[in-house]
Amino acid sequence: MSDSIKTQLIEELADSQWSDIAPHAKRDGVIVVNESLDLVEVGMAIASNNVQLVQRWISEDFIHKPSAEELSHWNQTPDKKFSTLIVQPFVLVSCH
Repeated sequence: MSDSIKTQLIEELADSQWSDIAPHAKRDGVIVVNESLDLVEVGMAIASNNVQLVQRWISEDFIHKPSAEELSHWNQTPDKKFSTLIVQPFVLVSCH
């Protein structure tokens, strides 16, 4: 993947509150990224359709859809902050 796409992803990194992310969770568009992974690296793998790497992260539980327990907790704390990166159609989130 080109450096220009990496640069664009880096520029799109943001901090967001759960209240801003919740609508994306309702449409099943949120992916939780383990804090040991770099959001930009994950975003690049998804954007470039690197299935092998993404599947490895899924199998090792480094990335996953939010659990019902996580969603319940975050819905109770709408001001909880996350690092976010939009890689259509997903919103990648990492807890602070």
